[in-house]
Amino acid sequence: MATKVKKTYGMRPNLMARSSSPPSELAPSPPTPKRKRTLVDQLSFHNAPSAKKPRVSAKQTLVKDKGKQKQLTQLHFSLETSVLRTCTLCDLTYTKGAPDDESLHRSHCARVQRGLEWGKEEERESVKAKVEELVSDIRLKNGARGRIICFRPDIGGKIGAKLNTLLETINLTLSAPALSPSALQTSKVYLFLLAVPSKTSSSSREKIVGCAVAQRINTAMAIAPADVIASPAIAPRGDTNDSEPTQPRFIPVDEATNLYVDPRPLPTPMGIPRLFVSSSHRRIGIASRLLTTAAHNFILGCPLDPRKGEVAFSQPTGAGKAVLEKWGKGGVRIYEE
Repeated sequence: MATKVKKTYGMRPNLMARSSSPPSELAPSPPTPKRKRTLVDQLSFHNAPSAKKPRVSAKQTLVKDKGKQKQLTQLHFSLETSVLRTCTLCDLTYTKGAPDDESLHRSHCARVQRGLEWGKEEERESVKAKVEELVSDIRLKNGARGRIICFRPDIGGKIGAKLNTLLETINLTLSAPALSPSALQTSKVYLFLLAVPSKTSSSSREKIVGCAVAQRINTAMAIAPADVIASPAIAPRGDTNDSEPTQPRFIPVDEATNLYVDPRPLPTPMGIPRLFVSSSHRRIGIASRLLTTAAHNFILGCPLDPRKGEVAFSQPTGAGKAVLEKWGKGGVRIYEE
């Protein structure tokens, strides 16, 4: 009777001995602990509806895109259109659309038309700064009243800052350079302060509506009479024929207004390099009042007479020529700054 062999686990071949790999590589990795799902995850999984993407036709997509589309603006680019604008009220040319230029134009145009404020701070400071009131209670042609004050240009404080703003406005209006420090040292400033009734209180406030700067000079040139300039005996400019010099040649100051001067220097004590009146207060006698006050008080104890050629202007504009002809009665001269 054959013997029945019983197989056990000990009789299995040793597979570990046959492997060429080291034991560390065959060692089983520890089992990853299984995370238990929360109740929220289980409910969301079972209760989530089936994700079915709705079908959208091409027509519906086109209508939806049209509703979201923004309204477009038609722009035009033209190189012929200039962005420079010239104000008809203050004659300032500025760049339209530039914030700095437009802000400068607004402030400059307001000062040219209505002048600058002379407030309580300037009035309190005028006592310490030795500001002189030369003429008070002046009645103008339109019934308004004002006064004229005078001080040196090197004054500081609030009045000095106000004067700097005023001179910048005048230079920009006249297209003139700033006065040199040496010229300001020999000058005096005359301001016309106009009384303006206040709408909120019973007391009136004042505004600077006129300014004249008087300067100490030595010589000036006489203005050529219009009838002499129109005479055919006058040799034109650039004529080199000196064989027939009948009358002296004249230098044109402003050919548009037919203003010519005789180049021969004549002794003149006072010059007016700057004269300004706000546009809303012109033709009521402010400029003539300022010039008369300056001529009478510039040199202490020695009033000057413009009809005798003792006052000169520096290259006046068309409006300035009308003032010097009316005020100076033909005796005012022209000088170079």
